[in-house]
Amino acid sequence: MARHTPPAETGPGRLPSAPYERELRRLQIELVKLQEWVRAEGRRVVVVFEGRDAAGKGGAIKRVTAHLNPRVVRTVALPVPTDRERGQWYFQRYVEQLPAAGEIVLFDRSWYNRAGVERVMGFCTEEEHRRFLRQCPVFERMLVEDGILLRKYWFSVSDAEQERRFRHRLSDPTRRWKISAMDVESVTRWEAYSRAKDEMFAYTDTPEAPWYVVESDDKRAARINMIAHLLSTVPYGDVRLPELRLPPRPAPTGYQRPPKHLQTFVPDHAAALRSAGRTPAPDADTADGEGHG
Repeated sequence: MARHTPPAETGPGRLPSAPYERELRRLQIELVKLQEWVRAEGRRVVVVFEGRDAAGKGGAIKRVTAHLNPRVVRTVALPVPTDRERGQWYFQRYVEQLPAAGEIVLFDRSWYNRAGVERVMGFCTEEEHRRFLRQCPVFERMLVEDGILLRKYWFSVSDAEQERRFRHRLSDPTRRWKISAMDVESVTRWEAYSRAKDEMFAYTDTPEAPWYVVESDDKRAARINMIAHLLSTVPYGDVRLPELRLPPRPAPTGYQRPPKHLQTFVPDHAAALRSAGRTPAPDADTADGEGHG
């Protein structure tokens, strides 16, 4: 198969790779500290990632969670609601995903589906939409009053950059699954989504749960800016971890490993690469035009 070459996401004002990698590493170390503080203090954190399709939400979440404990930090990306869920209170299936003490939950899209795609694509009624706009600030105020640290990020991408990313997804066999017929339809409804977003902000950008907008045409800068802001808004501190030391390895007592021919090993696919002296292809993240982070 011919190697797929992604379009370069570079240009004037783009954050270069080297400083991006250095700062991302520093911020990811701080995220680990945040995680340990949340666990030690029994705090609850909810981070909402919203924005247009291909705005960079998934890439940002990937960098946030890269070095975190999945038992503490969980990403929620709910599928289309079932028939039973459609008969529930709208927020009910999201409530089930909220964190317990010592947990962080990242929503890759959230209850704001109703104010965005459902509104624009006609998947909810006008009354359901109006009810959502009335109830959402109350719902979020209840979360905050109960002690949940709620952060909401809107990833803002230009129409030209979104189209570029869509075209790249269509041509990249490893990313083709990331674009759907509904994504394609969103191109023709750009202004409708803009109006829906503006109305959503007018009702839900509240003092208790404000929206934070992340400019995301430059994905590297968007990730750095979002993570740095999140860390700046949470009063975390260093947690003293127990000191661990590796004990001396005990002396052998006569154990012998069973003969290798009694076990089934995977074929050494890498041997052909070593013998040919070929350089491995870049990993999936590097190949998507999103940089090395």
